[in-house]
Amino acid sequence: MKDQGKNEKHGSDGKHTSHTSSNSHPSHPPTTPSPAPERILPPRGDYQTLLSYQKAEVVYDITHRFAHKYLGRGDRTVDQMIQSARSGKQNILEGSKAAQTSKETEIKLTNVGRASLEELLADYRDYLRVRDHAIWDKDSKEAQFARRLGRKTPHTFELYREFMETRPPEVIANIAICLIHQTNYLLDQQLKRLEQDFLKQGGLRERMTRARLASRNQVNNAKYGPPQNS
Repeated sequence: MKDQGKNEKHGSDGKHTSHTSSNSHPSHPPTTPSPAPERILPPRGDYQTLLSYQKAEVVYDITHRFAHKYLGRGDRTVDQMIQSARSGKQNILEGSKAAQTSKETEIKLTNVGRASLEELLADYRDYLRVRDHAIWDKDSKEAQFARRLGRKTPHTFELYREFMETRPPEVIANIAICLIHQTNYLLDQQLKRLEQDFLKQGGLRERMTRARLASRNQVNNAKYGPPQNS
C-alpha cells in the first residue's frame, strides 16, 4: 500500500528526503496597517439632534406662553422664568458648538444650562406651592402620562399645544416640571459622558501635541525606518 502521508523520494545517498512543493513560499508576518491619525478637531455635532436640546427648547416654548398668560403683568417672575428657560436652551446650543475647539467650554456651558433649568424647576414649584396646588407625585397616573409624552421623538412643542390651550395652569406647570426633570436627567448623562471623554482624550492642546508627535514619528520612520528593539 502506498504511503499517502508524505510525498517522499530517494536522495543520491539512498536516504529518504521529503519533497517540498515548488509553489511553497516562506511565510511573512502580516503587515499591521498604520492607525488612522487622530483628528485635531472632532466632527462637528448638530445640537438640534440632541434630545436634551429638543426638550429644553420645548421647555422654553411652554414657559414663554405660561409666564405671559398666567403671571401678572409687572411680575418680575415673568422675566426670570423666561430667562432661565432661554439660558437652559442656549447654553446647550453654545456648548455643542464649542465642542470642536474646547471640551472644557462644552462641559462648562452644558452645566450652566443644567443649572438654569434647575432654577426654572424651582419657579414652577413655587407657583404651585403658593397657590396651594398639588405637585404631582412621580408615580401618579398624571406624571406617568407626562413622562410617556416626553419620550416621543422628535420632541417638539406640537406635542403639548393642545394641553397648553385646554388645561388649567396647574396642570401645565406640572407638565413642565415633568419635562424639566427629563431634560435634566439627559443633561446629567451628557455631562458624565463629556467628562469621561475629556479624561480619555484631553482637550485641544493635548490633541495637537499628540498629532505633532505622530507626524514627527511618521517622518522619521520614512527616513530611517522604524526604531529597532534592543
